[in-house]
Amino acid sequence: MIGQSSDHYRIVRGALAGERPVDEETFNSLAVLNERLDQLKRADKVFSGVVFSPHVEKLRGRKSPMTVG
Repeated sequence: MIGQSSDHYRIVRGALAGERPVDEETFNSLAVLNERLDQLKRADKVFSGVVFSPHVEKLRGRKSPMTVG
């Protein structure tokens, strides 16, 4: 599970750094990381103040790419 978390982190980090495209995989990884953060917040109030960086929040606010076909 740690490896999977690391992969999601790498995908988002790469998208933020411009090293990979902001695509469906990026938004899926953001969703997974967001869910994991929510789980931490529910598990213990010590995590209640943890938030994503402004750069990640801006990325989350972008519209997910649509597949046209």
